Amino acid sequence: MTAHALAGALADDARRRIFAAIVLGATSATAVAQRVDLPARVVLTGVRRLTDAGLVTGADGALAVDEASLRAVVRDNRSPDAAEPAADPVLRTFLRAGVLVSLPAQPSRRRVLLTHIAERSFEPGTRYPERAVDDALKPWCAAGGSDHVTLRRYLIDEQLLTREHGIYQRL
Repeated sequence: MTAHALAGALADDARRRIFAAIVLGATSATAVAQRVDLPARVVLTGVRRLTDAGLVTGADGALAVDEASLRAVVRDNRSPDAAEPAADPVLRTFLRAGVLVSLPAQPSRRRVLLTHIAERSFEPGTRYPERAVDDALKPWCAAGGSDHVTLRRYLIDEQLLTREHGIYQRL
């Protein structure tokens, strides 16, 4: 399960209420329906979606929270910045869980951020077609802090990447 799948599974109010009832000890769909005051059909659909997402197990008909799966999501999605408390304050400000939340307006801060992105996305001396560069930059832009085209342009402007005939290379 990914953090995205977790968020999607809990995005619906009814599923959140169903999940809360299971967390608080409801072990059957009937018990959940009584606690959350929802129709049985909504509860059964919600339980199925939560089970498919890996949040709930239904072993032997007894519903329970899949704690191991939740722990795995937290462990797998831990921010590299959180593991390094001494990391650069610019990176802590503009990156969350390895994703760009915004681009700094100040050129010196933008340079620090772009250097970090270039070092983690591209090997020095390796030649990349534009599509590979875009694919490497898109995950950085998942939070909507910028788009990959703007990021690519800034990397070239800062001379962290070179572009020649549609082929990119990190210096």
